[in-house]
Amino acid sequence: MASARPRPPPDPVAVLRGHRAAVMDVSFHPSRSLLFSGASDGELRVWDTVRHRTIFSTWAHSGAAGVYSVATNAALGNRIISQGRDGSCKCWEIEEAGLSRKPLFTIRTNSYHFCKVSLTKTPKSVQTDGGDSTEVVNLMALPGEDPSQVELWDLTAVKRVMSLPQNCNLNLAGQTSNQRGMCMAIQAFYTYETQVLNLLSGYEDGSMLWWDLRKPEAPVSSVKFHSEAVLSVAIDGLCNGGISGGADNKIFMVALDQQKSVCTVRKEIELERPGIAGTAIRPDNKIAASAGWDHRLRVYNYRKGNDLALLKYHSGSCNAVTFSDDCRQMASCSEDTTVALWELYPPKDRI
Repeated sequence: MASARPRPPPDPVAVLRGHRAAVMDVSFHPSRSLLFSGASDGELRVWDTVRHRTIFSTWAHSGAAGVYSVATNAALGNRIISQGRDGSCKCWEIEEAGLSRKPLFTIRTNSYHFCKVSLTKTPKSVQTDGGDSTEVVNLMALPGEDPSQVELWDLTAVKRVMSLPQNCNLNLAGQTSNQRGMCMAIQAFYTYETQVLNLLSGYEDGSMLWWDLRKPEAPVSSVKFHSEAVLSVAIDGLCNGGISGGADNKIFMVALDQQKSVCTVRKEIELERPGIAGTAIRPDNKIAASAGWDHRLRVYNYRKGNDLALLKYHSGSCNAVTFSDDCRQMASCSEDTTVALWELYPPKDRI
């Protein structure tokens, strides 16, 4: 008796078309059926994820600079951050008809780099405790005018509050921050155990630094898992682990020991082709995904680290992948100008 053939990978449930240039980033609204996408020609679009259509678009940044990243989270509420390669980040109000005609404010960073901004990730335990964490979670991290440094901006006061490291010539293990090259990936996260804002930053040389914001003079840990530039870092829903991808052919799932400030490899995944531009972990910590230069999306069991699916819809390099807060949908975007919506392995209690 012939063995059963493996099921083919699923197709997207919808393909969102409308952009005329490479789509660089996507982000779900934390509580509404909206998806935001930014393209390399400067266009920012708002999509209805139920009707699968555009409900609003605007030229958020100049065509020469483009929109490099878009970011939303629960702490930001009905606002969205767009980041351009013109050295600016803009905050927009999300309205019934789309977005505000003008940004609420613009942050001039004078930084021109290839690193997407990071809003602070808060573990579920903090989100449900009702504690006063607004001072921490309304911060945004991104590389500064010196691309080897990381800046933290207070989005409530609209001002820069910190740079990491405070001394740019800091020597750690015989290496200055400048020798690591540009900062290429950032994820700020709020730990429940220590009640402190932390940050992971990845660099051109493949190293990652772990920062405790109580000690901004130096990172608490330094590791180098990748052989080439780190391009993406994602932290899980409990903020005690994550996943990284880079310009090499490796994906690393890592564990973060918050008491000892130690970052260790939990799973190393070797790929046939190099280049992972984006990574994401579903909020329930069950599934992780990566967006590859080879036009492929890879889906993994985050807890075990094994492959679940290889998705081959896109015809250009995949630039980003993200999950909705309710875990029902995944979105991907590509150089092929499209955004794809996927419904993969829905949680049993949400079916």
